[in-house]
Amino acid sequence: MSSVARVTEISAISPESFEDAVKVGIQRATKTLRGVTSAWVKDFNVEIENGNITGYRVNMEVTFVLEDGE
Repeated sequence: MSSVARVTEISAISPESFEDAVKVGIQRATKTLRGVTSAWVKDFNVEIENGNITGYRVNMEVTFVLEDGE
């Protein structure tokens, strides 16, 4: 049996950590996309305000398997 997958890019941010930003992004992606199988974290960035880190941002490519008929 063969399958076809699709990749979509998402960005997520957390005030806590990069790890939390990844979790936030995956949780949001799986609310909208069915069949999520993996994610590749492409970039890590921090947001800075007045010399302090205010947010941890990750850019990810999320892979999900297309269902029959899509």
